[in-house]
Amino acid sequence: MALEHAILVSLLEKPGSGYELARRFERSIGYFWTATHQQIYRVLKRMEADGWVDVRGVPQRTRPDKKEYSVAAAGREALSRWLHDPIEPESVRHDLAVKIRGAAFDDPAALVREVERHQRMHRDRLAHYLAGEERDFGTAPDAPTPPDPGRELQHAVLRGGIAYERMMIDWLDDVLATLHRLGPGR
Repeated sequence: MALEHAILVSLLEKPGSGYELARRFERSIGYFWTATHQQIYRVLKRMEADGWVDVRGVPQRTRPDKKEYSVAAAGREALSRWLHDPIEPESVRHDLAVKIRGAAFDDPAALVREVERHQRMHRDRLAHYLAGEERDFGTAPDAPTPPDPGRELQHAVLRGGIAYERMMIDWLDDVLATLHRLGPGR
């Protein structure tokens, strides 16, 4: 996937400025696809030149006018082509897993603090995801409403993130138990 596709999806969900897009990447999309502010602005400029996005100036009182981006017809067509193209499953590249394997040739107990640090990070991210799920989707709908595909698919992606974090926490629990069982300086 290219950053262009992530930007198109975000702009279809809600048009916005480059700054607003960067904030969305920090808050939600960024957990699945990361990009710096500079990358976002550079790609937006290219997408504008390619006719994938429309830009309109939005006057502001106390600040310079901002550019608000929305998806143009050519951008929708590009996204549609990409959505219909098959993609290969991602290969996992996991530095911590290599360290854990390598610990067999050193002191396995030396990795306990690092694994605990990763575990805390995954617990924090899980808590963040769960809070976002409660905030954005609640525990149950108040009244039956017509299905909103965008909302339902956003929730499906969030549930995938929640499942991933739970899986990582379970795996790290197992790794810690193994490291403790092996003990220091076997």
